[in-house]
Amino acid sequence: MAMSASHNMMTGFTLDMLRTTPLCSFNTKPILSSNLLPSRPTSLFNTQFCIFPSNSVIPTISIRQPKRGFSGGIVAMAAHGSAQKSEEEWRAVLSPEQFWILRQKGTEYPGTGEYDKFFAEGVYNCAGCGTPLYRSITKFNSGCGWPAFYEGIPGSINRNPDPDGMRTEITCAACGGHLGHVFKGEGFPTPTNERHCVNSISLKFVPANS
Repeated sequence: MAMSASHNMMTGFTLDMLRTTPLCSFNTKPILSSNLLPSRPTSLFNTQFCIFPSNSVIPTISIRQPKRGFSGGIVAMAAHGSAQKSEEEWRAVLSPEQFWILRQKGTEYPGTGEYDKFFAEGVYNCAGCGTPLYRSITKFNSGCGWPAFYEGIPGSINRNPDPDGMRTEITCAACGGHLGHVFKGEGFPTPTNERHCVNSISLKFVPANS
């Protein structure tokens, strides 16, 4: 993900990021400045998502289907850009972590997100504006360290190439909040052969029975 210097994002320590290579494999470590993380990792932050090189072995995954189909509880999408706010308004309603990821395109540290290995039945909404983004039946365990979905709810997600042209960013269509990146053709046995690699902090899960 595109990064910019971010200071004093969390109480108690300062994040100071260096520019890294835009992609990494499962066999390489991201290049991080020595003071990027505290000595004991917290839920924050990593600077990039991993993709799978063509000669790598793709981890075995399972797509969990619910015992009963879940199709209710999703209403019409908000119009594109309908939930826009000023930077000051977003700061007032989002936590520091949410603001950094949703509005400043940050990335949480791999394997630490609330929804990485979470497979309850329901819908994942945008944590910024509440727009429904993903159904739980499209979530799968990719082994990458972030929640993975093979498709979003139609009309809810925008795609834009990163400035370097190497990855495709995905954002909430209603508020523009940064979600993560989408990767194609990695060989996962999913209906779309896509992996939406999403920050847990960008999402808010709503159970099917709520």
